Amino acid sequence: MGFLIVVAAVYLLLTLFLTYLVHQIPRRPVQDRPDWGRVKDIQIPAAGGGSLEAWVVEPEGPPKGTVLLAHGWSRNRDRMTGRARVFGRLGFKTVFHSARDHGNSTPNRSMNAFQFAEDVEAVLHWLDEPVLLYGHSAGAAGAILAASRHPDRIRLLFLEGCYARTKEGLRSLYRSVNPVFGLLFGPMIVLWMDIYYGFKMDGISPVRLAQTIHVPVLIIHGEKDQSFPLYHAWRLRDSFPGGGAELFVATGSNHSSSSLDPRYPDAIKSFVLRHLEPDAKRDQPHGTPDY
Repeated sequence: MGFLIVVAAVYLLLTLFLTYLVHQIPRRPVQDRPDWGRVKDIQIPAAGGGSLEAWVVEPEGPPKGTVLLAHGWSRNRDRMTGRARVFGRLGFKTVFHSARDHGNSTPNRSMNAFQFAEDVEAVLHWLDEPVLLYGHSAGAAGAILAASRHPDRIRLLFLEGCYARTKEGLRSLYRSVNPVFGLLFGPMIVLWMDIYYGFKMDGISPVRLAQTIHVPVLIIHGEKDQSFPLYHAWRLRDSFPGGGAELFVATGSNHSSSSLDPRYPDAIKSFVLRHLEPDAKRDQPHGTPDY
């Protein structure tokens, strides 16, 4: 009995340390400077002080609107350049920032979906206008949380590589990194997180937040996504009221490569035209497509 108590105590302490460690995963910034329009490199005030580095790219002509793009865990603003370029070519102003503790934005301990959302909200406040909001992975989790809090600021919502339920998504993520780690330690790490965040993780699951969102939504997901398998996208799509969400599945793509699908630019353009261009919308077939 004493041996089992020692093993249990060691396991709890180890998983508690791993819970801290997974919040400190080394960052993997990329370099991909925008190559279109008029590029501005700016700093935006962050929640609680500090700042967020951001690109603002103005189109050559009058903008059709503004698109705000949020990157995922461990990356930086440049990770969204390719996606922003698609919107730039459609005539939109694009704004994409590095979350705190990413890129050259202000350091911050223990980033999570709440804080990714705070950074999206900081940029929304700075822009002070309705936007098309696009998030990838952790940025998608932050984007849907921000959209649920500020429905008047969101014209269209794009969610790429997003999980359906927070705790289930984290367990899946840890299994994709290492099956043994995910199965042996993942459930307890997620439980420690839930305790730390005051048992609020279920409350910010995208499938729950989706029920409060009434703007058009395009869900983008890689067919071969191992971090959050495709069933996450199906569940999320079906959670929005009134069939308000559409799904684009990128053939053969993993968690981060959906935007490389040759059909991706047309899927974005079609969705935008149908929902923001009345004349184009009338020319489109009715119904909710599943690309």
